[in-house]
Amino acid sequence: MNSQSAILIVEDEDLMRGILAVLMSEAGFRVIEATTGEQALELFAAESPALTVSDIALGSMDGIELLDRIKQLDSEALVIMITAYSSVDTAIAALRRGAYDYITKPFINEDILQTVRNALRQRELFRENRYLRRELKQRYNFENIIGRSDALMNIFKLIEKIASTNTSILIEGESGTGKEVIAKAIHYNSLRADGPFVAINCAALPENLLESELFGYARGAFTGAHTNKAGLFKAADSGTLFLDEVSEMPPTLQVKILRALQEREFIPLGSTRSLTFDARVIAATNRNLEEEIAANRFREDLYYRLSVFSLLIPPLRDRREDIPPLVRYFVEKFARAQNISPKTVSEEAMQSLINYEWRGNVRELQNAIERAVTLSDDRIELSDFPQKVRETSLGIRDLTGQTLTLDELERRYIIETLERVDDDKARAAELLGIDLSTLYRKLKRYGQN
Repeated sequence: MNSQSAILIVEDEDLMRGILAVLMSEAGFRVIEATTGEQALELFAAESPALTVSDIALGSMDGIELLDRIKQLDSEALVIMITAYSSVDTAIAALRRGAYDYITKPFINEDILQTVRNALRQRELFRENRYLRRELKQRYNFENIIGRSDALMNIFKLIEKIASTNTSILIEGESGTGKEVIAKAIHYNSLRADGPFVAINCAALPENLLESELFGYARGAFTGAHTNKAGLFKAADSGTLFLDEVSEMPPTLQVKILRALQEREFIPLGSTRSLTFDARVIAATNRNLEEEIAANRFREDLYYRLSVFSLLIPPLRDRREDIPPLVRYFVEKFARAQNISPKTVSEEAMQSLINYEWRGNVRELQNAIERAVTLSDDRIELSDFPQKVRETSLGIRDLTGQTLTLDELERRYIIETLERVDDDKARAAELLGIDLSTLYRKLKRYGQN
């Protein structure tokens, strides 16, 4: 905890204010003192203290009004109220208006110091969480998801329309196509972006553990259940619950999931009380659920409940124009991880990468690039890739089967990027990961000036 955190003490009794000031100073905090609410507001605006400790009983502006005024200046401000036993009801009212906590007089020094430390620790955690949320929002911005194929662009257009809704979404696609990345893009571009994104792989746990993870359990529900545990449905409140590989969910659990989605409530294991939840559910599968329904392995009513909106993520082999930017991204990523300069990729290697079928999709490509970055010298050559990649032909095929040169593929990608940013060349160069001068040089070579 930062020992230089400033604490604003607001107390009109000189003796009490002095006691608090000495107590906080000896604990390593920088102290700011105010005797009135009006003076405290001026100091709060000027100093931006980490925490305010205020008596409720002040002069013309009491502690409750001061709390309200501070919250108007900074809705995230932490305020601890001090009150006499006789005015505890007033202190409780302060909690409802946003105070962090209250302390009654006479107080024990260590108790108030612990309350201050807890408040400052919460402040640091809140800042860290806010920073992480901002980083995640940026990372899962559509422009930062690698690939600009028509198929991916069409998915982004649909996501932009449905992200702000609360309806369930089903994402279908082969393993490794990036279904969880798309789910996170939906979450971090939605009105629920400040809420949690909670994910679970339904194929990774046996039925009894999966049910307790999703719905939680009450104390004594089974051997080892020594306390109540909130499930993931509750943990995802105000956010998004991502059910990956939902097709692997046992039929008996499918019934309970359906009821939870219909009623927006569930019953933890071993409990008789229903709990409500407010989470958007996004499900994903690498299977054809209509075929699973026909084989009586998946409930049709649950399918319709989950697939209010459906997204099909095409395999990488059906959007080969996304391969070059993905290759560049992974090369840079693994070069940074190994603390080395990014490497170039030979044309022969790139051609084979584009032409390879990638049955494992983006995940397989990522693994191949990590291997190549590790094994290669200054430049990544075809010999740095597994045998199955090296054996592919060197022609590049578009989605119609037409053979393309690497230059033509690059030209198409540059033109599509420029169109997307309304011919803003500086922005296009940034998205392409090249210098602006390099972009102009390539445009001149392709006759696109």
